[in-house]
Amino acid sequence: MTSVDIALLGATGFTGGLTADYLSTHLPAGSTWAIAGRNQGKLEAVADRVEASGGVRPEIISADISNADSMAALARSTRVLVTTVGPYLLHGEPAVKACAEAGIAYVDLTGEPEFVDRMWLKYDALARESGARLIHACGFDSIPYDLGVLFTVEQLPEGVPLSISGYIRAGGTASGGTYHSAIGAFSRVRQAAKTAAERKQSETRPTGRTVRGGGKIGRGAGGKGWALPLPTIDPQIVLRSARALERYGPDFSYRHFAQFKGLPMLAGTIAGAGLLLAGSQLKPTRALLLKLKDQGDGPDEAKRAKSWFSLRLVGEGGGATVTTEVSGGDPGYTETAKMLSESALCLAFDDLPTVSGQTTTAAAMGDALITRLQQAGITFRTL
Repeated sequence: MTSVDIALLGATGFTGGLTADYLSTHLPAGSTWAIAGRNQGKLEAVADRVEASGGVRPEIISADISNADSMAALARSTRVLVTTVGPYLLHGEPAVKACAEAGIAYVDLTGEPEFVDRMWLKYDALARESGARLIHACGFDSIPYDLGVLFTVEQLPEGVPLSISGYIRAGGTASGGTYHSAIGAFSRVRQAAKTAAERKQSETRPTGRTVRGGGKIGRGAGGKGWALPLPTIDPQIVLRSARALERYGPDFSYRHFAQFKGLPMLAGTIAGAGLLLAGSQLKPTRALLLKLKDQGDGPDEAKRAKSWFSLRLVGEGGGATVTTEVSGGDPGYTETAKMLSESALCLAFDDLPTVSGQTTTAAAMGDALITRLQQAGITFRTL
């Protein structure tokens, strides 16, 4: 089988299609890529579309996540495997396994903590042996937070305790895949907690350094609005980067919030999340919730053009205070496809730290990926 630089699994889905569009027009000259999946006809249609739009036509690789041999062949045929096939807890493991065994780079869009913890328990040691880099959460979950905190840390003194608080505001539509993943996660809070505890018991923590998270409901950035702690995967990813990188100092803390203009909006968000959590516990109501949004659906280009996100990060340490911002356009689709694609391009073509195992964007790509994202139109700036 011909070897390519990057292979994309899931190109026939909505976000996967946007990722294919981006990759096809941003590959370095002379590089190669492929799209992979089961449906030859749909894959050909994607290849025709990107070629007609002026992009590099991809090769097509037959791959089925239910067939281990085909997944192993896919991993052996590329240097970087990108997958948008979720929910990852249901469909993600075969690609992780294949990449860990083949010793190649893997990137995905998951925001599912249980999946990430399960993959660490099952494949981190194997990936360290093979040299594979397994990097989850390479979209809006969790690149703005992970790389935004790294960017902020780099503006603060070295070798001192550091504290950073992140406040996210966004306007846009959550993807169908994200919605389905969230309902799945809500329905498995007990299993997720058990898996997280198992990982914590097995994972080696840095010696001589403290890394911690937290946060309470209170005022937002600069004392404006209100801040609600977010129990998403993002702070978990940030804290893993902090444990991996000594630049975060001897005592590092990160607090992670959604910011709201007023209390009514904050209260409505809490109530809505509570209803989703309660409804996802029972199979009949969970099925009804899942029918509200199709996994493959997404907003049109005009609606995406009006969407935005802004992450404000306030860092303190060594007597210094710095405020930074990471901002961009449509978080759920356009910017997510851009972040995922640039992660793959960075892994394939940039000079990067030598790391292996399950890692993070900050630890594996760091400033190289920040530079790529800035050049692609995502803002990282000190205010």
